Amino acid sequence: MNMHSADATTAEEALAVQEKLDSEMATAVAMQDTLLTPRFYTTDFNEMDAIDVSPVRGDWDKLIDQMVSDPNKGHFKKNEDWEDVDWEGMEPELKKEFIDFLISSCTSEFSGCVLYKEMKRRGSNKDITQLFQLMARDEARHAGFINDALREAGVAVNLGFLTQKKKYTYFRPKFIYYATYLSEKIGYARYITIYRHLEEHPELRFHPIFKWFREWCNDEFSHGEAFALLMKTDPKLTSGINVYWIKFFLTAVYATMYVRDHQRPAFHAALGVDVDWYGQEVFRKTSELSKQIFPITLDIDHPRWMANLKRLRAANVTLADAADQKGLGGMITRTGARLQAALAFVSLYTIPTKSHAVPVSTRLEPAY
Repeated sequence: MNMHSADATTAEEALAVQEKLDSEMATAVAMQDTLLTPRFYTTDFNEMDAIDVSPVRGDWDKLIDQMVSDPNKGHFKKNEDWEDVDWEGMEPELKKEFIDFLISSCTSEFSGCVLYKEMKRRGSNKDITQLFQLMARDEARHAGFINDALREAGVAVNLGFLTQKKKYTYFRPKFIYYATYLSEKIGYARYITIYRHLEEHPELRFHPIFKWFREWCNDEFSHGEAFALLMKTDPKLTSGINVYWIKFFLTAVYATMYVRDHQRPAFHAALGVDVDWYGQEVFRKTSELSKQIFPITLDIDHPRWMANLKRLRAANVTLADAADQKGLGGMITRTGARLQAALAFVSLYTIPTKSHAVPVSTRLEPAY
């Protein structure tokens, strides 16, 4: 009997058992490289390998023990809870946006797997390589599971092709910590918000993959905990000038999510979710969680907050509409849209933040 990626104990095993079937369309979408598409990252692996987790050893060992126990082994595969999906009968705009959502999610999960796998391969620090091996295992399972769902729609992402061909963005380790920590925590907040909403309104669950979101978001939560501990090993990462970098990443990650989600109106309408409400709810949860390690949170109730998110979104729509416009007129339109986006982002970034004391221990448990 063939192994399923859900039962694999390493990222390598999970990826090896993925079928070779893919579609050019899905892989082409995953290959896109824009401000709103998931990216592949590389970093200074030697600097990460030199991390000493001694200052957080107690919390570290508890987290690693939990991840080694592998509570989600065998979970991310179809079982009796998986219903057949009428892809042909699905409303065309919903089908298009949902496939885009799945491809984007698959690419995002797989980008984490690629980064974590590389850290494990290059490192010699047992604490660090063990953590990254465990996280790569989880992300490979998630990516494989989403690809299983995509294959039912007749598409799938060629993960091996992405590894070799997608452009990699270099980030210094501290930027990897900020960006990936927020990505994992906001992922948790997104998945659990949708999961709880569909618990109350099961009639709106138009695809069975949403039933798997609770365990999925618990993996995201654990990965976020790991990055919080990595940052806790060096107090400089969350103080002084670096607080401005934290504010930048908070603003950029929140703004990107807002704009990206507004590109899928049919998807959110089918879920019965107001996109503005959903965004604020996810930001609120993420802000509360990030207090465990970041000394600031964004003021998402400030009058300039929503107004400038809407300006940013409008600029993005203008930019997309003018993407293929030829000549001087197209260039002027695109330049104007980029300027509008930049001004909106600056206005978001300059909203005063809220400060608080960071707790001695970062450890949290999923509470939503």
